[in-house]
Amino acid sequence: MSAQAISRAEVEEFLAWDAWLLDTWQLETWLELFAPDARYQVPSTDRPDGDPISSLYLIDDDYRQLCFRVKRFNLPQGHAEQPHSRTQRLVTNVLIHGEREGALDATAAFLIARTRHGERDQFVGRYELRLLRADGRIRFLQRKSVLAMPGLRPVGTVSIIV
Repeated sequence: MSAQAISRAEVEEFLAWDAWLLDTWQLETWLELFAPDARYQVPSTDRPDGDPISSLYLIDDDYRQLCFRVKRFNLPQGHAEQPHSRTQRLVTNVLIHGEREGALDATAAFLIARTRHGERDQFVGRYELRLLRADGRIRFLQRKSVLAMPGLRPVGTVSIIV
């Protein structure tokens, strides 16, 4: 597995596909975008650059935990997202920062508009990504969503995948 020959255009297309799968609630297919040793992280808004070992993270899932999270979203008992929110993600400003330890480091800006029970919320921030190519396909090794918000109000909670 390596980051060899992953172009910026490929990263942009990969992130557009990521957004599409999430916006259309195709979460099982979305899981296929992750390497088996991947992490999905959302640091707290007060320490966005904190370390997950010493700082509170809103989400710090390994692949197994991420699979469980997706399973919960699809259960009727997963009341936080029943019925599912309607979302529209915009991903832009993709930058490639180079290769490190066989993975490509990249960032992108995001805006997620969410409608739920007639209420509209927005999540804004940046993705810090580590990507690799495995079996001819790009995969997330790390998908870190850093929220550029002073807090979760008026949104309240992170009940969707950001």
